[in-house]
Amino acid sequence: MRIRSPASRGSFAIRFSAFDVCWALLSPWLALWIRGAQVLNDWPAAAFYCAISLVASLIAFLIFRTREGMTHLFSVHDALEVAKAVLVSEFVTCLVLFSATRLEGIPRSTPLIHALLLSAGLVMARAFVRMIHAERDAPAAAGEAVAEHIVMIGSNRLTALYMGFLRAYAPERLRVIAVLDDRAEMIGRSIAGVRVLGPSSHLLPVIEEFREHGIHVNRVIVGGDEFYLPPESQSELERVAEEYKMHLEFVPRLIGLHEVDAPTVVRSPKPPASIPASFSPPRYFSAKRYIDFCVSLTLIVVLLPILLAVAIVVLLDVGSPVFFWQRRAGKNGQIFQMHKFRTLKPAFDIHGRPYATTDRMSFIGKALRKSRLDELPQLLNVLVGDMSLIGPRPLLPQDQPHNAALRLSVRPGITGWAQVNGGKLLSPAEKNALDEWYIGNASFWLDLRIVGKTVLFMLSGERPQKKKTARRGTATVHRGQNPRSAARGS
Repeated sequence: MRIRSPASRGSFAIRFSAFDVCWALLSPWLALWIRGAQVLNDWPAAAFYCAISLVASLIAFLIFRTREGMTHLFSVHDALEVAKAVLVSEFVTCLVLFSATRLEGIPRSTPLIHALLLSAGLVMARAFVRMIHAERDAPAAAGEAVAEHIVMIGSNRLTALYMGFLRAYAPERLRVIAVLDDRAEMIGRSIAGVRVLGPSSHLLPVIEEFREHGIHVNRVIVGGDEFYLPPESQSELERVAEEYKMHLEFVPRLIGLHEVDAPTVVRSPKPPASIPASFSPPRYFSAKRYIDFCVSLTLIVVLLPILLAVAIVVLLDVGSPVFFWQRRAGKNGQIFQMHKFRTLKPAFDIHGRPYATTDRMSFIGKALRKSRLDELPQLLNVLVGDMSLIGPRPLLPQDQPHNAALRLSVRPGITGWAQVNGGKLLSPAEKNALDEWYIGNASFWLDLRIVGKTVLFMLSGERPQKKKTARRGTATVHRGQNPRSAARGS
């Protein structure tokens, strides 16, 4: 999982590429002309369409930071970011125009044509710039006599990355001519454009065959450490390298990874967590993921104006970025990044001086927290499967209860049974007991009840609740009973 920058270091400058702006301005006119749209006869309407398209494109370029990529190092990842920006731009354009004009005079295929033109222009321009840089920065061709030829052992990701390093640093001087791998299914395939010729035991015949073609192998590089290969294969590799006067090297040593200490494992003082043997999760959880996906997607579309409005307010109040992220423990203990709208100003200013705690929370931030609008970005977490709409609230890894196996057996939720029965006014033990009771009693009707109570909770604020349910849940867990049967018995 990619670790993002801290909030105080994650701001971005409003910068655009001159070509991107010009193409975003020209491409909607070109799409209308290709389609022969009637709106071209009405210049104000056509200008309105192109203006909305331009603004949407510029906003998408800022969101996906298409300007910040180094064009001369344009990659597939950058192309995907461009595609995302174009899709968001077209979606916003269609949404605004349909709401304002019902797309009158604009053929329905125009947004698709515009998206293809916009994305093709942006990608082709970047690819062209990269091609120009590649030709300009290419080193002078070295003669064949000074080129070193390399055979790589092991077709893994480390091998592929190192081959990329060689191509970036000395493409004419250091050439990988073959890859060997002991896995039968890899033989005949290619890694970074180089064919896997056979297992590592075929190193000697591969060297001899290349010599027949006039190519001398200078180096054998293993895509792992000294223990990557079995001892007998390692001994044979060393023997062949010594016989043919070749350098035998290992990628971790070449790039300094051998100096990285092994991670220190800190064992938790807590006993191993386990789920009571008598517990059986409700069948409702098997269908809950599909309900979460459909409902979260619908809510994102319906609440999009609110999301944009809150994002603008946060941007004006605390600045960029508008999202706050934090690592939380999800289903089966998997760590994910939970998102919220930022309600606090950065902890440090641009000079590294800390802000006072009282100065970081504004009136707007307090209002967003009280109304729970800062939690809306978690709908994206629900959409991708990190969270559920209803469930135990996700906790920091170090804040998990004594036995967290039961609560970690399901996806955490935006709201839950504990949140509508006291929330922050409950102790951690009471929250955990309520969450475990929910896991044992989850149903569609219970989720509807929690949704209704959540709406009332947002309007009325936190208030003390009766705590007999929490005590009952705690007792159930200690006795090892099924929470569902205990609830029916009460």
